[in-house]
Amino acid sequence: MTDLNAILAPGMFVRHPDFPDWGTGQVQSSINGRITVNFPDRGKLVIDGSRIALIPVLDPEN
Repeated sequence: MTDLNAILAPGMFVRHPDFPDWGTGQVQSSINGRITVNFPDRGKLVIDGSRIALIPVLDPEN
């Protein structure tokens, strides 16, 4: 699962595959497989990249 998460960098936008209602979040940091994301409808969360493959969002407006 870490393959896609390895490309995530601060400033990129993502969605959580299991919780689409959280909205599009912005990556704050990605260190040793722990990805901190600020979701508009959930707040700042730390995601275990070895367990969850976040979905990159190319156009956060859509």
